[in-house]
Amino acid sequence: MAWELGGVVPRSVGALNGSGDWNWLSRAGLRQLGEVALDELVVTGMTLTGPPPQLPRPLAAYEYAAEELGALGIDRAHQDPAPLRVNDIRPQRFGALTFEELTFEHEPALPTSLLADGHGGPATARVRLYRSGEGRPWVVWIHGAGQGDPMDLLVARVRRLNALGFNVALPVQPGHGARRREWPEYPARDPLANVAGTIRVVSEVRALLGWLAAQTDSITVAGLSLGSAVAALVAHLDARATGVALYTPILGLNAMIGLHLGRWGAPGRDAGELLLSDTVSAMTSVIDPLATVPVTARRLIVGAWHDQMAMRSSALAMHDRWGGQLHWHDGSHVGHLFSGGVQQVTEQFLVGGRE
Repeated sequence: MAWELGGVVPRSVGALNGSGDWNWLSRAGLRQLGEVALDELVVTGMTLTGPPPQLPRPLAAYEYAAEELGALGIDRAHQDPAPLRVNDIRPQRFGALTFEELTFEHEPALPTSLLADGHGGPATARVRLYRSGEGRPWVVWIHGAGQGDPMDLLVARVRRLNALGFNVALPVQPGHGARRREWPEYPARDPLANVAGTIRVVSEVRALLGWLAAQTDSITVAGLSLGSAVAALVAHLDARATGVALYTPILGLNAMIGLHLGRWGAPGRDAGELLLSDTVSAMTSVIDPLATVPVTARRLIVGAWHDQMAMRSSALAMHDRWGGQLHWHDGSHVGHLFSGGVQQVTEQFLVGGRE
C-alpha cells in the first residue's frame, strides 16, 4: 500500500507525459497534474482498502449463469418493472438545500440463475427529489461509486438545473449512501452479484421513470461513472427516457474492477484475468454498455482526456457505438466535476432538448 501511494505522483506525471500534449510549465498543465493525481489517489485508495483480489468461488461455479445470461441478452434479461408504489415522501435538508426523499419497495424480475444464487427479493429503494412544480421536465441523475449521499445534490448542481426549469431526481444505488448497510451489497467481490445489482438498479430507475412519466413528457437520464452503465441500459430499454447523458463512462463494472486489480501485484493480475474471462464476459453481456443503443437520438457523452479511472478509451468506444454529441474535458475523471465547460455543455444539451 505504501509503495502504491508513494507512486501516485510519478504515475500521474508518467500518464501526462505519455499523452504527448502536456506542458507542465503552464497553468493548465499544473491543474491537469493535480486532477490526474487525484484520480490516482482515489483509485489507489478504493482498490487497496478493499479485500484482497480473489473471486469468492471457482470460475466453474459461474458456468450455469454464464450459459443462461449469455443466451438471454440485454432485452430478455431485463424485464419491465412493476409500477412504483410510494411508501413515503419526506422533506429533508442538506445545508441550505431542502429536498424530499421518496422510498418504495421494489423487487426486480431476475433471470433464473440469479434467483437460484440468492439475489432475488425486495429492497427499499430511495430517491431524492428536488422539484418545484408539476409539468416541468425531469433530469434523473445516477451517481457514481462511493457516492449516493446528499452531496450528490451539489455534484448534480440541482439549484442551477431548477433555475433553468428542471426538476431533478437522484436515485440512490444499492449499497450506497443511506443504503450502504442494507442488502444487497453492491458493488461486490462476486461478479455475479454485480450483474444482479446492476439489473436491480436498472429496474428501480425504470420504475421511477414510470412514476415521473405521469407528470411530464420529458425525462433526461444522466449517469456518472458507475451510474453511466445504468443510464446506458435504461436509455436502451425504455422509450420514456427522452435524452441520455453519460459522464466519464465505464464499460462495465466487473471490467473496471479488473482494470485496476494489478495494483495488488501478481494476485491482482490473476484475479483481473478471471474477470475478463469468457465465462464472466458471458454473464456480464446483459449489463454491457457497449451492447446498448438508446431509443432516443438525444445523446451526450462527456469524456475526460486524462481519465485514470474509466480511461479515455471507454468514452471513445461509447461514442463509436452511439454517435451523438461528444465533449472532452482536458483533465481527469474526478476533475470533470469542477469543469465550467462541462457544466455549460450539459446546460446546452438539456435546454436544447426542451425546445
